[in-house]
Amino acid sequence: MNKAELVSAISKRADVPAATVDSVIAALGEEFVDALTRGEKIAVAGLLTLERSSRSARTGRNPQTGESIEIAASNTAKLTAGSNLKKAAAAVPVS
Repeated sequence: MNKAELVSAISKRADVPAATVDSVIAALGEEFVDALTRGEKIAVAGLLTLERSSRSARTGRNPQTGESIEIAASNTAKLTAGSNLKKAAAAVPVS
């Protein structure tokens, strides 16, 4: 599902104009970025938790040459599925 499909589905389910849904999703994305920048954790009960995570510097290997390389420390976004998402995923038969 891409953004346009998501906007359409939410618009139909919530019975609100697609333009409104699109602007709410844009605002949600901006707020996620701002909160992560401030170092805040975002928790939507049952759905997801989003937080900034730190990775320390480490030594890696170039897979083509086998040469050792130094990988710098960095920050990343960590998304954890909430209980409702986990239950929904578990209910789908394994193919």
